[in-house]
Amino acid sequence: MIYKLKIKLLSDTTFGRGDGVAGLVDQEVEHDIYGLPYLRGRTLKGLLSEECDNLINVLPDENQRNYWMSIACNLFGIPGSKLETIAAMHVGDAYLPDDLRQAVAYEVDNQQLTNQDILYSLTTIRRQTAINHENGVAEKGSLRSFRVVIRKLEFQAELLFENQPNEAMLSLLSVGTLALRRLGSGRNRGRGHVCCSLHDADEKNITQQYLELFGKVLETI
Repeated sequence: MIYKLKIKLLSDTTFGRGDGVAGLVDQEVEHDIYGLPYLRGRTLKGLLSEECDNLINVLPDENQRNYWMSIACNLFGIPGSKLETIAAMHVGDAYLPDDLRQAVAYEVDNQQLTNQDILYSLTTIRRQTAINHENGVAEKGSLRSFRVVIRKLEFQAELLFENQPNEAMLSLLSVGTLALRRLGSGRNRGRGHVCCSLHDADEKNITQQYLELFGKVLETI
């Protein structure tokens, strides 16, 4: 069973890959062989799991917390899981729309464009420095540059289930999806503001539907 998580960038975002390019940027974005930025599914899954845990921990009732934590464990799995405790959901990498990727691949494969052309068209470079709070002067040697994916682009990740997820799983996933509002490197410094939504295999937005169900379930626990 396949569901989809759609991510719209509301601000410039860095899908950091942990290294830079000498003489150009201190932090490069994750991108494929065609120069197309993407976000790794493993990272996305971790962010979703973190948001769900944060929401569960603020529930006022212990029974509610225990119930939803068991749902979260089934959905995301448990670290060091055995076969019986493996995650019900596999999160794929978040890519740009398929038609754009196919068009870009055609142009690059036919040498009409290079992967660097593509990367530069979808990203830009930002710079920042640390400021000394006592004198308001930039700290020596603190200038850093990083590539960002430009705002308003939309990404999509497939959420794969071997079996049909139950309504509780989809409810928790919807809540976590809405709570995920920042991602990528620098998300605590103004970058990576996003809007996420959950869709079924037919592209129908089901976020609000299961958000309402989450509230109804809470009332019954």
